[in-house]
Amino acid sequence: MVRNFGGFMLRALFTALTLFVLWLLMSGIYKPLIVWLGVASVLVAVMVVRRMDVVADKGRLEIKLKPFAIIGYWIWLMVEIVKSNWAVSKIILSPTMTLNRHHFNVPCTQKTDLGQTIFANSITLTPGTISVDVEDGSFLVHTVSYSDDSLSALADMDARVSKIESAVL
Repeated sequence: MVRNFGGFMLRALFTALTLFVLWLLMSGIYKPLIVWLGVASVLVAVMVVRRMDVVADKGRLEIKLKPFAIIGYWIWLMVEIVKSNWAVSKIILSPTMTLNRHHFNVPCTQKTDLGQTIFANSITLTPGTISVDVEDGSFLVHTVSYSDDSLSALADMDARVSKIESAVL
């Protein structure tokens, strides 16, 4: 237990020193009051991180993702975001601005909470769609331009997110 406390103290000291040096370099102001405010903010930040460590130790989140698959997924997602930006821009700039707003459920097949979070955030990152609610095994999604292809596009995204998850033991 003492060894763990010593490790924490060393890590906290290193974190505080690093944060303070970065703060000094980025602020460029070396007046005593400002420096003391920097010291106080660093100490508060280190205390908050320590509290987060205590909570995190009780329920660790294991990240089980395939690193190379993630890179491919992010490239694909960036392309989809650009395509969706173009589509939403065309809707907004058209004189009639025809919207086809719709709420619908999208099933999710991810095995982990992290996988479901990645899927929900990917939906929300794509312009024109947003994850509204989480239900058992599905997300409620709102879109501004619903079409027959919307469900199949999100099913494709769901499959891609499921592929980046590692096998859960």
